[in-house]
Amino acid sequence: MNQPLTLKPEPAVGLQLRFAEFSASGPRAENQDATRLVTPAPALAASKGYVFALADGVSQCVDGGLASRSTLQALAMDYYSTPETWGIAQALDRLLLAQNRWLQANGLLTTLSALVLRGRRFTLAHVGDCRVYRWLDGTLQRITEDHVWEQPDMQHVLKRALGLDQYVVMDYRDAELREGERLLLVSDGVWAVLGDDRIRSTLNEQNDLDAAVRTLVQSAHLAGSQDNASAVLIEVLQLGSDTLGDTLLQLQQWPVPPPLKPGQHFEGWKVQSRLGDSRQSQLYRVYDGQQQPWLLKTLPETRHDDNSAGQALLLEEWFLRRVAGRFFPEVHPLADRQHLYYVMREYPGQTLAQTFARQGPMALTPWLTLARDLLSALGLLHRRNIVHRDIKPENLLIDEDGELRVLDFGLAFCPGLSPATLGDVPGTPSYIAPEAFEGAEPAASLDLYAASVTLYYLLTGHYPYGEIEAFQHRRFARPVPASRYRPDVPEWIERHLDQALQAEPGKRFETAEHWLSQLQKGEVATLNIRPRPLLEREPVKVWRTVALLSLLLNLVLWIWLFRR
Repeated sequence: MNQPLTLKPEPAVGLQLRFAEFSASGPRAENQDATRLVTPAPALAASKGYVFALADGVSQCVDGGLASRSTLQALAMDYYSTPETWGIAQALDRLLLAQNRWLQANGLLTTLSALVLRGRRFTLAHVGDCRVYRWLDGTLQRITEDHVWEQPDMQHVLKRALGLDQYVVMDYRDAELREGERLLLVSDGVWAVLGDDRIRSTLNEQNDLDAAVRTLVQSAHLAGSQDNASAVLIEVLQLGSDTLGDTLLQLQQWPVPPPLKPGQHFEGWKVQSRLGDSRQSQLYRVYDGQQQPWLLKTLPETRHDDNSAGQALLLEEWFLRRVAGRFFPEVHPLADRQHLYYVMREYPGQTLAQTFARQGPMALTPWLTLARDLLSALGLLHRRNIVHRDIKPENLLIDEDGELRVLDFGLAFCPGLSPATLGDVPGTPSYIAPEAFEGAEPAASLDLYAASVTLYYLLTGHYPYGEIEAFQHRRFARPVPASRYRPDVPEWIERHLDQALQAEPGKRFETAEHWLSQLQKGEVATLNIRPRPLLEREPVKVWRTVALLSLLLNLVLWIWLFRR
C-alpha cells in the first residue's frame, strides 16, 4: 500500500525579531511624536512584512499630534490593505501620496521614518528629520538624511515633510538585513542632544531593548532636550526565507497526497479520473458534494521529495487567489486541507491550441475579441505585479460561455516574492522575448511579447520569427508581416502586430493598457472610414477603362456609318 510521503523542509522558520519603543513629552505639554509597531500573522508577514514607524508632528501646524498619529494609523491600516503582490516601496509610495494630500488639505505637517522588514531584507521610507541607524558589533551607521535647510540659523526648519508640498518626495532604501543587528529610529528630540557617540554607547551598553530605548529618551531630556523624544529599537534574531514559496512551505508542512484512484473519496472530494502528469504537477478531476467538477492539482510521484516543487505549487495557488477575477480560474478555499494540493474550478471548453488544431487560423472578428480580452487579462495581472511567463495558446482557454481563462501559473513571477532564476529562461522558446534570452529580468513586457506571438500565430498559423527550438541560436531581425500569410488582414492590424513584435523592447507597446487603447482606436478608425469611390481608389484604372470604352464606341459608330 502506498503511503503518503512528506516534504522535508529545512528547520529554519521565518524572520524572528524582538523590539521595543518608548516616547515621552519631556517639558512640553503635549507629545506630538507617535510610534507604531505592527506584527501581523505569519502568512501575511511573509508577503507584507513587519512595520515599524516613527512620526514627529510639526508643532507650528494646526495639530502636530493629529498629523503624526493619523499618518501612522493610515500606514498601519492601508499598507496591509494594498495587494500582497505589490512591492513594498510601491505600496508605501501609493498610500503616502494619498496621506500627503489629506494632510496638506487640512493644514497638517509631520515627518515620517518607516521600516518594513520581510524575509532577509528591509525597506526604509523616510522624509523629515527623524533618523534611522543600523548598529552591529559596536558600529553605528546612520542611513537617513535630515531634510532641513543647511543654513546655520535654519537647521531646525524642514524643507521636506508630509503635508508640506503638493507632491511629497520620499527617500526609499532597500538592503539586506544582518543577523544580530539592531535598527534604531529616533526623533530629533533624541539625536539632536545626544549625538551619535552617546547613542552608540547606549546601544553598546544595553542588551535589554526596553532599557535601551528608555535610556535614550530619558538621557535626552536630562541633557536638556526641550522637545518630545521617541525611540524604536528592533533586533534581528534570525533572518527569514529568501522567497514566499519557501515561507509558505515552512508554515504549512502538509504531506503530499498518495496516488488517487477513480471513485476514491479524499478529504471531501470524489475522484473521477486522473487527467495526466507533467514534470511539474499531477492533475485529477474531482467532484464536490454538489456534484460540481473541479480540478485537483498536486505533485507527481517523481517530485514528492523536492522542496522546490512544493514551494512552486503553494506559490502558484497563492498567486491565483490574488488575481481572482473574470479571466482567471476560481480557487476553492479548502478550509480543512490536510495534504499538499489545491483545487480550482474546471471550465468546460477548449484551449486555443485545441481550437487551432481543429479549425486552423481564426477569423478576424473572434480574433479581435480575443486580443481585447487577452490584453485586459494581462493588464489586471500586471497591475497586481505578477508576470505569467508562459502565455501561449495551450494556456488560454475559451469556456462554453465564450469567456477567456488564463491557465497555468506554474511559472508566474512576482518581484520580491518569487525565487530568482539566474540563467534560467522559463517558458516556450518561440514565445520568449528576445531580451529574456539575453538575461533580462522578468517583466510585464515579456508577457506582452508572448501575447503578440500568440495572436500572430492564431491569425496566421506561423511564428513571426520562425519556430525557435531550445537549443537554437536565436536571431531577431524583422518580424514577417502578417499579410504574407493572411492577405485579408487589415493594414492597421498588421501595423499593431509589427510594433508588438519588435525585437527591441523600447519599440513595443509600453503596457497592456497602452496596446489595448491603440487597438480600440484602430477599430474605431476603421468603422468611421467611409468606402472610397472607385475613381478615388483606382483613378488610373478608371480613366483607362473610360478611354477604352470611348475608343470602342467610336469604332462601332465608324463601322455603322461606313456600312450605310
